[in-house]
Amino acid sequence: MKTMFNKPTVPPQRHPAPGVRVRLTSLCAGYPGRPVLDQLTYDVRALGSTALVGPNGSGKSTLLGVLAGVIRPTSGEVVHGGELRPAFVPQRGAVGDELPLTVRQTVEMGRWGGLGVWRRPTRRDRAAVDEALDRLGVGALAGRQLGELSGGQRQRTLIAQGLAQESDLLLLDEPTTGLDPEARDRIGSLLADLAAEGVTVVQATHDLDTARSADACLLLRDGLLAGQGRPDEVLTDAALARVWQPA
Repeated sequence: MKTMFNKPTVPPQRHPAPGVRVRLTSLCAGYPGRPVLDQLTYDVRALGSTALVGPNGSGKSTLLGVLAGVIRPTSGEVVHGGELRPAFVPQRGAVGDELPLTVRQTVEMGRWGGLGVWRRPTRRDRAAVDEALDRLGVGALAGRQLGELSGGQRQRTLIAQGLAQESDLLLLDEPTTGLDPEARDRIGSLLADLAAEGVTVVQATHDLDTARSADACLLLRDGLLAGQGRPDEVLTDAALARVWQPA
């Protein structure tokens, strides 16, 4: 819930190698009294999509939080390339139905980080919101309350909020979970288009078909890196069996 309202701030310490959007080195992270990620080293490549795959509790959401800047590493290093800050799209269940927000107001929150407390939205801010609404096909729903939407409409609204930030790094936590096949395909096609246009897309997913359509895959188990590389190399039957077998 908190991440919906606060635009993450991750000032780059220095630029990683060309072609790398984020470099993780010996990363450890978690929560008070509960470590999650352990010695994770990985390069998130620019100009493509990366799928984070693993069972519940494997560290996918924690890793997204680290990439977004809302979870601080306990040790190790996170180095971002580029000047734009990441846009984080939480699971749709993290946003309460009771919030008295319209679709447009929800998407406008994506511009808050650059507005400051008293600044009024500029023409550019309004244009970015309009473009995001149209891109996600929710412009006609702009005046509807968030709680009135279907699951697919609601998820597209949250992605539009992230898109309105005009970031070069889009982070998504289970963006298609619980959606019907048509809604999943629509969101999948949109994310593929964004990656082709130069946005680095990183999404946590349980959907292996979605993961196999990504450019790269990170396989996690118990906060450890169990595999990395192309999906066809990482998501083998043997590797998936090892990761999902009972501890």
